[in-house]
Amino acid sequence: MEFRKINDDLTVSPQIATDDMAEIAAAGYRSIICNRPDGEGSDQQSFEEIEAAARQHGLEARYLPVVSGKVQDGDAEDFGRALRELPGPVFAYCRTGTRSTTLWSLAQAKTMSTAEILMAAKNAGYDMAGVVRRIVNGGKTPTDTGDASFDVVVVGGGAAGIAVAASLKARLPSLEIALLDPADVHYYQPGWTMVGGGIFEPETTAKTMGSLIPKGVHWIKSAVAAFEPGNNAVVLDGCRVVKYDRLIVCPGLKLDWGKVDGLVETLGKNGVTSNYRYDLAPYTWELVKGLKTGRALFTQPPMPIKCAGAPQKAMYLSGDHWFREGVLPDIDIQFMNAGGVLFGVKDYVPALEQYVKKYGATLNFFHNLVAVDGPAKKATFAVNKPETEPETVELEFDIMHVCPPQTAPDFIRVSPLADAAGWVDVDQNTLRHKSYDNIWSLGDVMNAPNAKTAAAARMQAPIVAENVAADIEGASPRAMYNGYGSCPLTVERGKIVLAEFGYGGTLLPSFPKWVIDGTKPTRAAWLLKEQILPPIYWKAMLRGKEWMAKPEKVSAS
Repeated sequence: MEFRKINDDLTVSPQIATDDMAEIAAAGYRSIICNRPDGEGSDQQSFEEIEAAARQHGLEARYLPVVSGKVQDGDAEDFGRALRELPGPVFAYCRTGTRSTTLWSLAQAKTMSTAEILMAAKNAGYDMAGVVRRIVNGGKTPTDTGDASFDVVVVGGGAAGIAVAASLKARLPSLEIALLDPADVHYYQPGWTMVGGGIFEPETTAKTMGSLIPKGVHWIKSAVAAFEPGNNAVVLDGCRVVKYDRLIVCPGLKLDWGKVDGLVETLGKNGVTSNYRYDLAPYTWELVKGLKTGRALFTQPPMPIKCAGAPQKAMYLSGDHWFREGVLPDIDIQFMNAGGVLFGVKDYVPALEQYVKKYGATLNFFHNLVAVDGPAKKATFAVNKPETEPETVELEFDIMHVCPPQTAPDFIRVSPLADAAGWVDVDQNTLRHKSYDNIWSLGDVMNAPNAKTAAAARMQAPIVAENVAADIEGASPRAMYNGYGSCPLTVERGKIVLAEFGYGGTLLPSFPKWVIDGTKPTRAAWLLKEQILPPIYWKAMLRGKEWMAKPEKVSAS
């Protein structure tokens, strides 16, 4: 027999027999629910036989038969009531376990998020895609789906989403495009490092979403609950359904603050900050200015993360301020990196190491932040060095800049679009989905092995727009992505190491060396970051003007 655990309260299973009761009872279960009608198959014993055997082993049993493929709303209500009334944990079964899982999924729809339900079912080996609309609708069968239909639907109103919608609209102005995003505000996230360094004001990194939606693009201000790629449909929170001919998926990453024990409770106080949040970046600068002596920790979680250089950018700008203020000798800078290298592309490492030396920073590799005690100002790290026994170390701090663990959003990870690791599964050259040829993805949420940066999205948006336009015209993909990403590493106020690279760490500089040598700190790269890139972002990239990003067309051969 099989134990397919949904959660601590419920386990489901394919058909069981009376001989299984001893094992079920020994595993700690206290009740059994049968969701298979008697006489459905020759392989099953009657519920009366199962019930008698269950009682011999101290188990309660309840009969809630459901015809295969015909789970009614009332059946789910009965199942939920049984879970509340029966002593737990509960063991439920049918022919394969699917009906029992479906009943549980619908019964929990009012108390759990759709993504949580789908993930629990998926982990137990069951796909609930067939009832996702009912789950989104609170466990009830929708009576009116309120379908809307568009030529192209774009999921996500961040840098990638608005840019690709604008680029596509510029190519094919007559397209009916809908952009789905519930947010009121759009942020220029690359600017938050500069806010944390006292260079930008936070207000300059935010604009209203409505002011940025490209002209002629329909903005649907709602979150996505689930995808139905087989039906060319996106299900929204509240169970509205949006149909599409082509879909572009780019909702960005989930910052998983809760994965570090105690972090959520102490963010923004007790000396704990992060440039990965708009409201916290000013606190970074406040802490840096106020520190005259003590220990400063800067953390970096396991990859992938967006803007892999951001954790050390915060360290460099802080170190530069303390250097200029003359207090650097009294400050112990510790860089706590879950990975094993300072930067993934070796060509830029020598320049960075010079600044690590200048600021007297200690590099601690294979140190992953797992817990924070804010009031006590203590941080706990799991240390997993190669060929060394894992250990845990605790460090006291005066201030700590945290880069949170990051994953794809829950509704992406549980969707049919995701690969085994939870990222949207695309061809790394065309950015077209590997299984659904009318779906594309770009930005941080797809699984191409490139750096997750705004500069990457700036390059990807025209490529996806070009390829979607080609597909609409019946042609093969016309543009290929080379993995380009850029990370302007702010090593001091006034100088930047401009890392630009593609797949495999190949250097892809945008300028001749005599203009900007990316492997060295330059004033020109700083001016680019401080004065040129922000207006390019707001006035070009988000408006479909592909400055330095227009894709080269390639032949089908």
